[in-house]
Amino acid sequence: MGKLNPKKPRGKMSSYAYFVQTCREEHKKKHPEASVNFSEFSKKCSERWKTMSPKEKGKFEDRAKLDKVRYEKEMRTYIPPKGQKKKRFKDPNAPKRPPSAFFLFCADFRQKVKTDTPGLSIGDTAKKLGEMWNNSSPEDKQPYEKKASKLKEKYDKVREPNPTPTPWMGFIPM
Repeated sequence: MGKLNPKKPRGKMSSYAYFVQTCREEHKKKHPEASVNFSEFSKKCSERWKTMSPKEKGKFEDRAKLDKVRYEKEMRTYIPPKGQKKKRFKDPNAPKRPPSAFFLFCADFRQKVKTDTPGLSIGDTAKKLGEMWNNSSPEDKQPYEKKASKLKEKYDKVREPNPTPTPWMGFIPM
């Protein structure tokens, strides 16, 4: 089941997950009162899994295949709630967004604020920079705004021929 949506089908389990589940049940039967050290238990399960023959692993793989069929069947009938959007695909080759005028200002003044007031936390430094920006005159802000707009234009030019593809566009040669 999904954390945010209890009606979403439970994810499919791998053959190894079924094996670990079986190991946990066996351990509970043998030692019902014993506490389990998770890392040691995981290592032992992993070692046992690696030494198992394909025939022994077969029963877990069969269970995983059945669970996959169950999951796919449930997902075909599952309708996600309205208002919940899928995560947008991000192109790893896309250019980085340009910084705003305020971020350019911060880049110039952050070190000065840190040296003037040592021991200031990251959040307090950001607040101080925000106050400085808000108290700056439009004439003082202009060079940063000009530089930010130039960087934005450059970004838009570079980005135009390489729009961020939608998930299905990522597999189609253009």
